[in-house]
Amino acid sequence: MRIVVSIGGSVLAPDLEADRVEAHAAVIDELADDGHEVAAVVGGGDVAREYIGTARDLGATEYDLDALGIDVTRLNARLLITALESSAIPEPAESHEAARASLRRGEVSVMGGTVPGHTTDAVSALLAEMVGADLLVYATSVPGVFSADPNADEDAERFDQLTAAELVDVISSIETSAGSNAPVDLLATKIIERSGIRTVVLDGNEPERVAAAVDGDDFDGTEVVPNE
Repeated sequence: MRIVVSIGGSVLAPDLEADRVEAHAAVIDELADDGHEVAAVVGGGDVAREYIGTARDLGATEYDLDALGIDVTRLNARLLITALESSAIPEPAESHEAARASLRRGEVSVMGGTVPGHTTDAVSALLAEMVGADLLVYATSVPGVFSADPNADEDAERFDQLTAAELVDVISSIETSAGSNAPVDLLATKIIERSGIRTVVLDGNEPERVAAAVDGDDFDGTEVVPNE
């Protein structure tokens, strides 16, 4: 199976703790050892947000803020590469083409952000589309997709399964609510819809759930299936 795993920066390295990075790397190593082709895309998380906040106070443009965030995602990607025991790309791929070439060489491919304007959510979906992935996994800080932002609405309900079109509708409604945060951004959902990529959104604070999703076990999250 060809798998793309999108790991949120706040999930991989919220406090830059080695043990947490190693736990995520161990799951990717396990998947590779089982014969899967694996690519990982790493986000920036709270560290990126702190840098962006300071740079914004200093008068940086939105373009420059995005570029700064990309730099942090690539630092996080380097942490993951360092922890991997599998044959892996020697440094983060800076483009989708480089990531695909790495997979073709039989490596675990790792990348962060690519260009301003694209979050790592979208980067992950585009990579999954480009390489014809069988499964796209979003390891986030929330346990799936909810009807509203669960941090802002205590009545938010989690979906066990959605079609890609339903996912677009749900994320659209969340993103239009002031102050709400969606587990996957809207651009990513539209790529998922057009590509028909089977997708799973789960709580990445427990890395073993990624392996469970791949194995078809109970991963306690939301499965997104292609439109009928």
